[in-house]
Amino acid sequence: MPPDLTNRTVLVTGASRGIGAAIALALAEAGATVAINYRERTADAEAVAATIIAAGGRATTIQADVSNSAAVVAMIETIGPIDILINNAGIALIRGIDDLTEADFDQTIATNLKSAFLCTQAVLPHMRAQNWGRIVNVSSGAARGAGGVGLHYNASKAGMEGLTRGYAARLVKEGITVNAVAPSLIETDMVKSGLASAPTRIPLGRFGTSEEVAQVVMMLIGNAYMTGQTVALSGGMSFN
Repeated sequence: MPPDLTNRTVLVTGASRGIGAAIALALAEAGATVAINYRERTADAEAVAATIIAAGGRATTIQADVSNSAAVVAMIETIGPIDILINNAGIALIRGIDDLTEADFDQTIATNLKSAFLCTQAVLPHMRAQNWGRIVNVSSGAARGAGGVGLHYNASKAGMEGLTRGYAARLVKEGITVNAVAPSLIETDMVKSGLASAPTRIPLGRFGTSEEVAQVVMMLIGNAYMTGQTVALSGGMSFN
């Protein structure tokens, strides 16, 4: 059974499409008030919010570059206290070793990893004050495998899993759980645009769906005994 999130406020970063949008929809269906963060895709974010509101849910959109500390602070001040944080914002610049630049590396680490740190730090005071909180970080199978994007992406997602365990260990006695979900080859724009043209490498024989990732996120939110864990979704490509 999905958790009852009535009276809970959730922030989903990078929620204008794909996995983030699916997570936002699932959270709203469970009763949460959802803040849909985006950086550039205003129309897409508003469409997600409109879908939630049309179904009787509560949602708002908020533009912010979550790799910028001042923008994160302003975003949290606008939304108000956050009970559940989904760190989903990310970029996947496909680069080989020889064409990867310092700027590419820095941008990837800032967007994929630093953003999770900034957002987590910003929401913790409220979570600690109420002795309850849920944080889920969206990692990737690339954190533990070769991946197809590049070593900069591997590093950012591996760092996110380290961040997950570090926060989990330090917040476990304060009613706050911190977990990660690590999907591989989900049928998103990123995958379809060139990362994998066909699911030939997947034993299950198909790409995963954003909704299947959202199901795992909901499980992590609803389980009070699970913290510091990374749950992989790979269709049988790898096993933990």
